[in-house]
Amino acid sequence: MPDSSSQNGNSTPFLELDRADWAALAATTEAPLSETEISQLSGLGDRMDLREVSDVYLPLSGLLSLYVNAAKELHRSTTEYLGATTGTTPFVIGVAGSVAVGKSTIARLLQRLLGHWDGTPHVELVTTDGFLLPNAELARRGLMERKGFPESYDRRALLRFVSQVKSGAPEVMAKAYSHLYYDIIPGETVSVHRPDVLIVEGLNVLQPASAGHRLAVSDLFDFTIYVDARTSDIATWYEERFLSLQRGAFSNPESYFHRYASLSEDEARAKARSIWTSINEPNLVENILPTRARASLVLRKDADHSVSSVLLRKI
Repeated sequence: MPDSSSQNGNSTPFLELDRADWAALAATTEAPLSETEISQLSGLGDRMDLREVSDVYLPLSGLLSLYVNAAKELHRSTTEYLGATTGTTPFVIGVAGSVAVGKSTIARLLQRLLGHWDGTPHVELVTTDGFLLPNAELARRGLMERKGFPESYDRRALLRFVSQVKSGAPEVMAKAYSHLYYDIIPGETVSVHRPDVLIVEGLNVLQPASAGHRLAVSDLFDFTIYVDARTSDIATWYEERFLSLQRGAFSNPESYFHRYASLSEDEARAKARSIWTSINEPNLVENILPTRARASLVLRKDADHSVSSVLLRKI
């Protein structure tokens, strides 16, 4: 197992494991999901199968289980030392990465897999979509073309939400988001009920505190994952996903993107490339990619969506 102690002559805080070494960590553990279940959890364009789950995500869930149990033991020892009586609080995992990189599928998989490990039967998942500012507010601020950029989120609400979960509150609510309407749903909420593990998935969850703020949501995470791939590959995945949506969800007259449903394939590809180069790529380069080095673990994907190597921060 190689220790990636240097990259281009520079020291690195990460231990790099190739796919074979990583997969061997769970060689004797059977994946608790069927091909059908994996397909149901996969997003558009994410090529996920039983082998990928067994080789990559089962070992990752096992590692996360170790971290969760270690955190519980540290809490027990600390409260014993302090003579305190506070109960344990949820272990919070952040999952970050670009649009179309597959982070939503990974978050859903980890939610299911972690639920099968002892000590983490109750795992909940929230996405940061519910913390986007409503479209009306984005339009008022001139931010509709920057939706997904850090300034398009209600970062105070997200920080407050995770803080309340982390404090052990019995129920914490957030606004609900509709991908069909591409907007916050007025009056609808999602709630989290004191889970063993909370997974928070989103584009910008690894960002440090912005100017004038002392705390960022990333400061509240116990473990963080960055889903990485070549920018050119992500651009291709985004284009293919756009075409799949155009043939599917966009055909719904109520869809925010229904205006794209009648485009020819060439026109749809051109529109996808335009959105990518004007919005999603700049957000990736300016805001998302710079947070990769802050992650506890990096999953590196190849052009076929398979993970080729894993970088784990040294302890």
